[in-house]
Amino acid sequence: MARIFDVVEYPSEMVDEIVHRFPESGPADLRIGSQVIVRESQRVVFFRDGNALDTFGPGRHTIVTANIPKVIDLIGKAFNDRTPFVAEVYYVSAKEFADRKWGTPQPIIVRNPGMGLGVALLQAFGSYSIQVADAQQFVTQIVGAQGIYMMSDIENRLRTMLLSKLTDLLGETAANHSVVELIALNEELGAGVRAKAQDDFAAIGLTLKSFYIGNLKPSEKSAEELRAMGMLDMQTYTQLQAADALREAAQNPSGGAGLTAGIGAGMGIGNVLSQSLQGVAAASRPAPAAPAANGGTPVTPDVMTPAEAASILKVSEEDVMASIQSGDLKAKKIGNAYRISKDSLEAFLKG
Repeated sequence: MARIFDVVEYPSEMVDEIVHRFPESGPADLRIGSQVIVRESQRVVFFRDGNALDTFGPGRHTIVTANIPKVIDLIGKAFNDRTPFVAEVYYVSAKEFADRKWGTPQPIIVRNPGMGLGVALLQAFGSYSIQVADAQQFVTQIVGAQGIYMMSDIENRLRTMLLSKLTDLLGETAANHSVVELIALNEELGAGVRAKAQDDFAAIGLTLKSFYIGNLKPSEKSAEELRAMGMLDMQTYTQLQAADALREAAQNPSGGAGLTAGIGAGMGIGNVLSQSLQGVAAASRPAPAAPAANGGTPVTPDVMTPAEAASILKVSEEDVMASIQSGDLKAKKIGNAYRISKDSLEAFLKG
């Protein structure tokens, strides 16, 4: 025989639980006169056959014809006013779920006009909070017939929605602000994401209470990772490697780490190259051309630095480094420095 519930109650704080069905499996057998207890941080939604009947707020409610007319109408039509009747009772948490974490699993690509390749890669993380605004809609749209619905069940969906809005907003804002300015607009960007996301959250019965950007910074992807993402062509990749080598040589002339240290690409890849070359200008200024023999053509030394070779070839030093990295110009690496023989330079010129 079915058990009839005279008292319906779920005395839980619902810490990470958004919805709890009473009972967890199967419908509840109720009758006129049954007590429904709803705490301050809860709402109760009655369903039958997938249709929402009524919603109760905080307090102690007695099921009578006066306070739950939709249920009573259902009873009258389906059971000819006989009790008990069957319904599904869902307890929905009405508290704010705060300090939920979000982050960018992959860098967000934004326009960065006038710097490097004209694009930047940004990474960000922060927190957000939500609250159920329409218990009936949330249960109908999201929960369905599940007995228990946790925050973890919907967090991936919410983060995807938020990152979509953030990406869209960064794209719009980057049209009028540089990357340096974007990084300083955390509060404005957070407010913009909240405004953009409200309709999407409302469509599933939620309110986005807050959205905070804790940090927005250039990506720390290395040259290899950026190239794998399709962000770098071979020429730019080679230039970045050369810039890394020059920067390491300036910081540690006696030797250092590998050639392809991580490069912050958010400030513009070409800009990183420029900054790297400028940072070692004092340590690697192009040497003057070798003195001319009897006032004629400059004499080519037997061994040259890339700067000396660049002077003889009348090209930039980075062009020489790019040729070395691509293997077109043979050079010997000693520590972090390259040396080029006269024979190698002549062979390079002959093609």
